[in-house]
Amino acid sequence: MYPSSSSRALVARCLLLLLTLFACGTHAAGLPAPVRTALQGAGIALDDVAIWVQPVDARMPVLAHNAEKAMNPASVMKLVTAFAALERLGPAYTWTTRIARRGEVRGTTLHGDLYIVGGADPMLGYERLWKILRQLRALGITHIAGDIVLDGSALALPPHDPDAFDGRGLRPYNSGPHGLLLHYNTVRLTLIPGAHAGEAVQLAADPPLAGISIDNRIVTAAGPCGTWHHGLEARLQQGAQGPRLELGGRLPASCGRRDWSAAPLSPEAYGIALVAALWQEVGGHLDGRVRSGLAPADASTVLNDSSESLGDVVRNMNKWSSNIIARQMLATLGATAGGVLDMVSSGAVVARAQLDAAGIDTDGLVIENGAGLSRIERIRADTLGQLLLTAWQRPWMPDFVAALPMAGVDGTARRRLNGSPANGQAHIKTGTLNGVRAMGGYVLDRHGRRHAVVMMVNHAQAPASHAAQDALLEWVWEGR
Repeated sequence: MYPSSSSRALVARCLLLLLTLFACGTHAAGLPAPVRTALQGAGIALDDVAIWVQPVDARMPVLAHNAEKAMNPASVMKLVTAFAALERLGPAYTWTTRIARRGEVRGTTLHGDLYIVGGADPMLGYERLWKILRQLRALGITHIAGDIVLDGSALALPPHDPDAFDGRGLRPYNSGPHGLLLHYNTVRLTLIPGAHAGEAVQLAADPPLAGISIDNRIVTAAGPCGTWHHGLEARLQQGAQGPRLELGGRLPASCGRRDWSAAPLSPEAYGIALVAALWQEVGGHLDGRVRSGLAPADASTVLNDSSESLGDVVRNMNKWSSNIIARQMLATLGATAGGVLDMVSSGAVVARAQLDAAGIDTDGLVIENGAGLSRIERIRADTLGQLLLTAWQRPWMPDFVAALPMAGVDGTARRRLNGSPANGQAHIKTGTLNGVRAMGGYVLDRHGRRHAVVMMVNHAQAPASHAAQDALLEWVWEGR
């Protein structure tokens, strides 16, 4: 009697685990000298470091250190979210936003309500929203006698507290997902310092938001630019006329123009403010108000707008490590489970199931939000290594790899390996939190062979492991 396919798969996974454990024991004491020296110089214990390196065409890792130890990956967790989304939905998947109406159109007036029904699109920016509203005008609707109703019911979500992670709820990286997420829930604040210290800093804010005022008290300072944003502060106050965003601090004149971002409102309130402002901007008239609500079943579709493809969305997520896109993507995975009350938690279950189905060992994997902005998310270096090797064999591999920042060239890795011969030879996703520094991706060595590379550091001095991680990338590029 021959063993079943599931039994053979189990045996194969057990053999892989044994080989991996053997490799870990073989290489743990043999870290490359530059990596070991850099870690020691940073005061980081080797027990707080996990490493995995394996050529994509090999059966065994060439370097494994603590690879079986679950660690916090910070934003490298987005590799898991990207893998699960591409595996389940495919790179051509799109999200659809529907515009519907209830009531008759007579002349240029809609005698009823207009509905904007979200489809959980992660990248519905204000430029696309402006075009949608402009299309409505072109289709003959200029005057709405009722309300504009925003329907974000596409995602069933648990309560989200933007202050919960680090107390900085106005920072865009803390924004939560929403069924009708608009423009990443973010306001861009363009700051232009004066020529001399003490002068007011000019401000331009976009996109326009109705009902929110900005009180700009930022002044020009002397001295080097440095980490300029540390000298700025923002807080939201509720005034008699509505919410007011108060800005303060100092911006050195040497910085020149700088763009700063804030997320002053909840996604629901932000959507109301943005739609109200843009409908007026395109020349529309509204007798009622913009509000949240549900589109009735008998609302007639006026037009649909499709998002960019999932492959493009993954690229935007990973190139610039967008937490809000990752959160939307995980919730979208949860929505595919159907009929669930918490699409974030169900998204984590779906993501784990996708890895399991692909034969990737998920022991020790903990997914909270899929973005890596978490103190509890965990993954093993060998799990990430297996994920990278599996992704390399998938038909959507080009989308996965192209989404990774290229070291020394673009995205969040554009300042890595500058001046190094390995510059431009690594596609890596990086991640940083207090006490965490991680990376995962691919390196093309000088002989033209590609390697999957993972390194995670969980230690109080983790930020100082930058040199050790670059040393590992250079060691792999050398092709030793």
